[in-house]
Amino acid sequence: MRVKKVTKAVFPVAGQGTRFLPATKSIPKEIMTLVDRPLIQYAIDEARAAGIKEFIFVTSRGKSALEDYFDHSPELESTLKRQGKTELLEVLRDTNMDSGAIAYVRQNRPMGLGHAVWCARRLIGNEPFAVLLPDDVIASDKACLQQMIEAYSQTGGNMVAAMEVPPEKASSYGVLDIGEDMGSIVQAKGMVEKPKPEDAPSNLAVIGRYILTPEVLTNLNRMKQGAGGEIQLTDAIAEEIKTNNNVYGFRFRGQRYDCGSKAGFLQATVAFGLERPDLRDEFSTYLIDMMAQQKAAQ
Repeated sequence: MRVKKVTKAVFPVAGQGTRFLPATKSIPKEIMTLVDRPLIQYAIDEARAAGIKEFIFVTSRGKSALEDYFDHSPELESTLKRQGKTELLEVLRDTNMDSGAIAYVRQNRPMGLGHAVWCARRLIGNEPFAVLLPDDVIASDKACLQQMIEAYSQTGGNMVAAMEVPPEKASSYGVLDIGEDMGSIVQAKGMVEKPKPEDAPSNLAVIGRYILTPEVLTNLNRMKQGAGGEIQLTDAIAEEIKTNNNVYGFRFRGQRYDCGSKAGFLQATVAFGLERPDLRDEFSTYLIDMMAQQKAAQ
């Protein structure tokens, strides 16, 4: 099967990040740092590794710091060069994006993920595209989106990243109703957004990575409100199951961290900190000592 190459990606970053107030009063949540890199940098690096060439940000009021982050900083670069800090200079240059590689569109009303993706429709055009939610940070040997694109080359259609979750947590996710289970790839015969635990068709939950066809945008054009009174991307994808039977779930290889929650953000900070050779020894010693003190105090 020959499928069209995926070169565009949408990053919905219009949310206000209220769960992280007061920090997000002055900075976008996506700029908050996981060790020493902003959440959005992890998503961008993943997209780059998967061969994405065009990056579409769906933003909102108050996100100018996010736009500035990917711009060149001549003064800082000049200072680092003058001081001979070549390693830091390379780190800084890795955050820069070429002129024209990034486009920004505004979502002027918080109407849900489906609406955010729909806002980018004119930039997407009639091509398959990826969607990455920066809140979901995935640690893996091979980038999650790269794994998906390789699987997508076999299936075509629409593909969502999926992982098993405890049944009691299914109500926090979109959940797949599984048709054929082929191992890492499953064919979906339905999708349900945030079902009650007793109504969940499986425990295979959709997380924030998608490869979608332009037909999903056509479905979003109808602007039907779903769960929570919002326009749900899950509903538009589910419509493709009904009409074209071309939606697949992909069990990715890696560890997903929900950095949209405080607990998930802290877990990711510990995990990524322990992976860093320059931090591992000192950080792990501190954690061991802290746990020992807590146990002694009990």
